[in-house]
Amino acid sequence: MEALLSVSFDNISSKDSTKIRKGLRQIEGLLAQLCLKSTSRAQNKRSSSVVANGQSPSKQLGQVAEDPAFKEFFRLQEGFEWNVATRLISCIERLLGMGSNGQCDLLILSTLDLVQGVLLLHPPSRTLFSREIYMNLLLDLLDAANPPRVQSQTLLVLVTALLATPQNTRAFEDIDGLLTVTSLFKSRSTSREVKMKCLEFLYFYLMPETAAASASASASAPIMAVLQRSPSKLLGAAKGAATHAGGGGGAGGDDGGEDGEKMTRTTEEKQRMLGRYLNNVDELVQDLRENAPFGAAVC
Repeated sequence: MEALLSVSFDNISSKDSTKIRKGLRQIEGLLAQLCLKSTSRAQNKRSSSVVANGQSPSKQLGQVAEDPAFKEFFRLQEGFEWNVATRLISCIERLLGMGSNGQCDLLILSTLDLVQGVLLLHPPSRTLFSREIYMNLLLDLLDAANPPRVQSQTLLVLVTALLATPQNTRAFEDIDGLLTVTSLFKSRSTSREVKMKCLEFLYFYLMPETAAASASASASAPIMAVLQRSPSKLLGAAKGAATHAGGGGGAGGDDGGEDGEKMTRTTEEKQRMLGRYLNNVDELVQDLRENAPFGAAVC
């Protein structure tokens, strides 16, 4: 596994778009293979027992995290040397420096797709976005100069980066992330698709928070309504593993405890913050409470 990661990291570190594309495909292939093979093994084990009892085999993917190969991948992600998210973020920075063109835009989309999948597979990697430099990168991708597809995918990555990680949400607020998203939402030049993604993000943002240690598993399910709209093949394989792995903690996280509790904010607190940039926040909160768009009630 280390050898394959090493080769793929070398490729995505190149300034040659062909090598970058190859490296991204190598990473996607590795992660998809891990998930699919692990899922197949888990389902085969369950099938042999449940069929004997006259039951239908479960199609849940949560047991992916029990596979030895997946555990090895998860272990490798705890160190800087083999952390995929870090390398993908550096790849995006390099692509942005190569200038805006159709080829680079497609590579950025592919890289964002993989970042989203990796953050679901290895939730502790989300803490990378508690750093201003990485959070700023996502906000830069929401710039009006970028194509709508890049903006939409960035918003999905942003949701995943903030999921059950209050310190990341505070970093997002501190660097005027709310201003960036609401400005994009209100701009006449913003496409309808991106406006809808902005609205979904704001609904998600207004959800009440709990410390990451206790919320990782429970918070993953409601927001899948948003994440399911991603075109990533990898994400489809990663959904079930995200919830199971989310509660596992890791070297990178500052999960739970007194400090974690202090970092959380209520819907009312975030409503006041968002109200600085948007006029109809009361209506959003009311809709959130009455209709529970993510399948969870807001008190």
